[in-house]
Amino acid sequence: MSAQPENLFGPAANDADAQETREWIDALAAVIATEGRERGHFLLEQLLDQARQHGVDMPFSANTAYVNTIDADDEERCPGNLEIEERLRAYMRWNAMAMVVKANRLHPEDGGDLGGHISSFASVATMFGAGFNHFWHAESENHGGDCLYIQGHSAPGIYARAFMEGRLTEEQLLNFRQEVGGKGLSSYPHPKLMPEFWQFPTVSMGLGPLMAIYQARFLKYLHARGIANTENRKVWVFCGDGEMDEVESLGAIGVAAREKLDNLIFVVNCNLQRLDGPVRGNGKIIQELEGTFRGAGWNVIKLIWGSYWDPLLARDKDGILRQIMMQTLDGDYQAMKANDGAYVRKHFFGQHPKALEMVANMSDEDIWRLQRGGHDPQKVYAAYHRAVNTKGQPSVLLVKTVKGFGMGRAGEGKNIAHQAKKMSDEDIKTFRDRFNIPIPDEKLAEVPFYRPEEHTPEMKYLHERRKALGGYLPQRRTRADEQLQVPPLEAFKAVLDPTAEGREISTTQAYVRFLSTMLRDKQLGPRAVPILVDEARTFGMEGMFRQIGIYNPEGQKYTPQDRDQVSYYKEDQHGQILQEGINEAGGMASWIAAATSYSTSNRIMVPFYIYYSMFGFQRFGDLAWAAGDMQARGFILGGTSGRTTLNGEGLQHEDGHSHVYASTIPNCISYDPTFAHEVGVILHHGLKGMVERQDNVFYYITLLNENYAMPGLKPGTEEQIIKGMYLCQEGPKLKHRVQLLGSGSILRESIAAQELLEKDWGIAADVWSCPSFTQLGRDGQDAERWNMLHPTLAPRVPFVTQQLEGHGGPVIASTDYIKAYADQIRPFIPAGRRYKVLGTDGFGRSDFRSRLREHFEINRHYIVVAALRALAEQGTVPASKVTEAIARYGIATDKMNPLYA
Repeated sequence: MSAQPENLFGPAANDADAQETREWIDALAAVIATEGRERGHFLLEQLLDQARQHGVDMPFSANTAYVNTIDADDEERCPGNLEIEERLRAYMRWNAMAMVVKANRLHPEDGGDLGGHISSFASVATMFGAGFNHFWHAESENHGGDCLYIQGHSAPGIYARAFMEGRLTEEQLLNFRQEVGGKGLSSYPHPKLMPEFWQFPTVSMGLGPLMAIYQARFLKYLHARGIANTENRKVWVFCGDGEMDEVESLGAIGVAAREKLDNLIFVVNCNLQRLDGPVRGNGKIIQELEGTFRGAGWNVIKLIWGSYWDPLLARDKDGILRQIMMQTLDGDYQAMKANDGAYVRKHFFGQHPKALEMVANMSDEDIWRLQRGGHDPQKVYAAYHRAVNTKGQPSVLLVKTVKGFGMGRAGEGKNIAHQAKKMSDEDIKTFRDRFNIPIPDEKLAEVPFYRPEEHTPEMKYLHERRKALGGYLPQRRTRADEQLQVPPLEAFKAVLDPTAEGREISTTQAYVRFLSTMLRDKQLGPRAVPILVDEARTFGMEGMFRQIGIYNPEGQKYTPQDRDQVSYYKEDQHGQILQEGINEAGGMASWIAAATSYSTSNRIMVPFYIYYSMFGFQRFGDLAWAAGDMQARGFILGGTSGRTTLNGEGLQHEDGHSHVYASTIPNCISYDPTFAHEVGVILHHGLKGMVERQDNVFYYITLLNENYAMPGLKPGTEEQIIKGMYLCQEGPKLKHRVQLLGSGSILRESIAAQELLEKDWGIAADVWSCPSFTQLGRDGQDAERWNMLHPTLAPRVPFVTQQLEGHGGPVIASTDYIKAYADQIRPFIPAGRRYKVLGTDGFGRSDFRSRLREHFEINRHYIVVAALRALAEQGTVPASKVTEAIARYGIATDKMNPLYA
């Protein structure tokens, strides 16, 4: 299928009988004219069926003509006062422009402009107006509220509307993009920065469409499980046509169709331009997207032409105008809107004599007023109405607009429109005159904001429309109204107690036991949302298939192959598990929807998303950053974690750096536990914070697939586990001493090294479990900052310093992650103490764990050598002891550095 326009003039070159072709076309046209489109559709279906039966090759096309999907006669009429709405739109256009222009007339001493965008809102203002005035519900007693994913670059227009509504002050508009002082407005939609205003961050383009699809699906999930009534809620997603090139934008549209998400509406603003130039200069982006979405199973509504085109199209009996519309390239359409009516007459209608004849009695000004559909409020209303009332499939509106509409020579339809953030006084005057803004000439240089008096018809209408729809938007809920209780830590005894002899488990199994216990809690259990990406059996979670079921809105129409098994694959309309298939980005988008449910649906949910840790942050890192922005709450679990734990898988599977990625997100709290009781304490602490206190944090916990004996919780160490470090195993009282730090799988190597140091070298070692070097590092940085800013007060002591001060000797840390992970605490090691860090820098590879740990130089032997080297550096033992240890343990000194191997 091609979206390239074809030359449709004259008979096709390979038409053997043009007369017969004409007769068929005329016959179909007659049927449609006399009996209607439905009859025409039926006859075509019958003909196609006959062709199939005779083996005729029928090329597929998902495209329709380059005209509006909804005929003028079929449009639902807008019930609003279009004249008042036009005035309100004009004021908002002005205020949005003024805000950006004012911000870029500031000239700080260090130089630079604040930036901002005028052209995006200019092209989408009519679409926003229709939504705010007639369709978009705020959360109220009778409605859960619609979810709006606002095209990020159009944020100035949203601020302009909120200013008109009295929700934002002039001072805030004057501080657009100036947030440090606490009075400004964020550049784009950011819930972190404006927590009671923006719901969804969208300007990392592509993420909005992806997150919205899973948000719509999660609303269906909540309803199916009886947790919230979401049946009348919609998810609206505004995207640019250029944004649709992002892989994430289209990557999940099949999910939306498969799940019949009729609560989902995409609005693609097809102004034909991206940041640098045309989206498809040599083609037609609307036709391309139509084929893509319709092929995926969406309801496609094209809105291309405004009402002034309707009389021309009605007179187009020969289809000449439609042919010109189809064959004109997007690059040419852009050029036409960057020029004037005379240019359009010559280069558009001038393509055929009959087309020129159609507009012979129209002036150039009349031709210029032939607007695109996205700037026609009646047609936008009709398209929205059709989408809102579509059942059984998601809808996409492909709406043609002009980028920089109203900006004139400053940017309208021009390639520089996206970057245009400054306007000359003359351009501002033209803008004022075009939209009839009541600001006198003598005030124009100030570019003042304009808001009518509250008693005016415009302002009364503005407030009345929002009152009818439940309140103002956008708005964001920061806390859920409900209060849920977390079971006491003792309820998770199965995870906290030592394992019986011969009953070794992994930390992944500990997590599954914890989750199973939580699921049995009557209040909190139903709020757990286990999310899988096709690895349940790897993580030992297949037992939950039958216990709580896999959510599928269709239920289970087939008989599963393993139906006779206890843990058979059970899909259910009320299932609790979200099974995303091999789709980590989709799993993360699904997790975000659940993790922000407290805000979007006033329901506290606790998502647990588990996956191979290597395929986490480095694959969905942008979504994880967005989750931080959205103040998400929940658990992300990296299974089979570490560079050396996953036998046989190799370079692409072995994770040695996810904790470093996670550490970059300020409200992500990460842990690398070794023992089951650590997993239990951390998960319970997270539940208490995120559920009971509603803290705006989320947790990243790495889990292992190695089975070994679990020592059980030592009472009194719970707080230290959470802070990131506790004394796991104290060494004997000997002359020389070292401190061994470890986490995850390699802590057990440190414990083994403790034994070797005592047995082979007469050196005592204390072993510390450090479930979170990141938390220790953050605590140290916080203390260091406080001390710098309060030089005359008693200094604060970092927790890692407190822990180590009473335990002498060099400190050696070894983890299954790159050295940068444990190196976070280097500044906070007690003064004068050596600190050696071993880590897994370099590419992974396939082999057994012991060999991999030897290769990466993190095993017990290297820990011993590092300890002896540190003691030798401080003069406690001779350097010859290090050489002796290297020989004793068979360490090859000429092997390649694993970083480069």
